[in-house]
Amino acid sequence: MGVLALVSAIGIAVDDRILVGVPIWTKPFKFSVSFVAYSLSLAWMLSLLPRGRRAGWWAGTVVAVASAVEMVLITLQVIRGTRSHFNQATPFDAAVFQTMGGTVVVLWLGALVIAVLLLRARILDRAMAWSVRLSSLIALAGAGIGFLMVRPTPEQLTADNPPVVGAHSVGVPDGGPSMPLTGWATTGGDLRVPHFFGMHALQLLPLLLIALSSLATRFPTLADDRVRLRLTLTASAAYAATFALLTWQALRGQTLFSPDPTTLTAAVTIALLTAAAAVLSLRTERATA
Repeated sequence: MGVLALVSAIGIAVDDRILVGVPIWTKPFKFSVSFVAYSLSLAWMLSLLPRGRRAGWWAGTVVAVASAVEMVLITLQVIRGTRSHFNQATPFDAAVFQTMGGTVVVLWLGALVIAVLLLRARILDRAMAWSVRLSSLIALAGAGIGFLMVRPTPEQLTADNPPVVGAHSVGVPDGGPSMPLTGWATTGGDLRVPHFFGMHALQLLPLLLIALSSLATRFPTLADDRVRLRLTLTASAAYAATFALLTWQALRGQTLFSPDPTTLTAAVTIALLTAAAAVLSLRTERATA
């Protein structure tokens, strides 16, 4: 994936073809970079398993192989100059997308096995144990957003043999005005927002705990494993709630940075509850001491 990210970056620079409103090599670049982070995170989590390592090795290998097949097909369609996702224009394109769908299901099941192994594992540091468990579950939910994208849009349902079935955007067609770099829609909802946010819980929640542990030398309260556990659970709950909010916002056709009052109210509520829970975690430990 690292090599493919480099090749795709060169492709963005030298290939002037545009597909669905962005340079044609953008998709393999973003996917390969994402898979680098995803694979490294899963590999590190598997190293924490005290038992079940053989099952973990097989599950990790399934994830790696499925990821590789997915990227081969995406790159193949880029070379052919056509889209990979949702493409039903020809029997060959439809077969490619169906194969991609199968590899995604296999990848998701492999990640599910790893999540189950982590749930059953007895990791000595409780905060770290719950960090990897909950982050893997949220990442599974984030990956599952992809299954919502393959549903035909209302416009596609009314068309005879549409060349494209499914979409990233909600309420607007794919390829319209979008944010730089991410390509997320700026005029409607975009399911890639919760998809991205959910999957990268796999990195962000463990990194938060690592940061808390590193700060323990400067802030003695954080040296208490019970405090770190409470803060980890608080952060995980806040992350899950934000993921649910982003999904709800996208499904209602709202762009990320133009939320309605209901969405704003929910976001403020999540922020206040998270802040209160974090403060309570610290204050409770002081009172006990």
